[in-house]
Amino acid sequence: MLDRTQFLVKERVGFLKLVDVYDIFDPATGQQIGIARENPSAIWKYLRLIIDKRVLPTRIEVAEFPSERLLLTMQRRGFFFRAKVHIQGPSGQPLGYFHSKLFSLGGGFWVYDHQGQQVAEIRGNWIGWNFRFLDATGRELGQVTKKWAGIGKELFTTADNYMIVLNPEQSSPAASALLLAAGLAIDMVFKEKQ
Repeated sequence: MLDRTQFLVKERVGFLKLVDVYDIFDPATGQQIGIARENPSAIWKYLRLIIDKRVLPTRIEVAEFPSERLLLTMQRRGFFFRAKVHIQGPSGQPLGYFHSKLFSLGGGFWVYDHQGQQVAEIRGNWIGWNFRFLDATGRELGQVTKKWAGIGKELFTTADNYMIVLNPEQSSPAASALLLAAGLAIDMVFKEKQ
């Protein structure tokens, strides 16, 4: 799945849901290729009923569909001002982490590799749900953009649909993994409501 350069991510709609589930599709064929499930511990899950879930720790597991083979894990510890999202491979090896920017009109993250070296930036704009994935030199590696889901879904749910597109020249399984994780982290940190 991580050999692709485009992903369509659809967050599942649920009434009073305590965990988020995201279906991942190939936009060219419409076929489901992956699934991402939030998997917080039981205590954190039920605390979401009284505390904003954006400040509580959580864990998201991304797997291929339908095989359910684990591809990566994202873990965010609770935060108040700056979020830190750790990305791990299928056997628990660290791939890197995202650290949210303290002052940013559009939101965004600094991207670090597994050795703690800053390697990229995720930069948002202040008017919408558009984020660019830039390398250390400012070259665009990919984009995360929101897809309109219709007035009923947009007004009455917090479920989002978005496209993740990686530049074909910069394509690699590692870059695809980080950009897919970035799209999920953007939703988890900046766009999710209680």
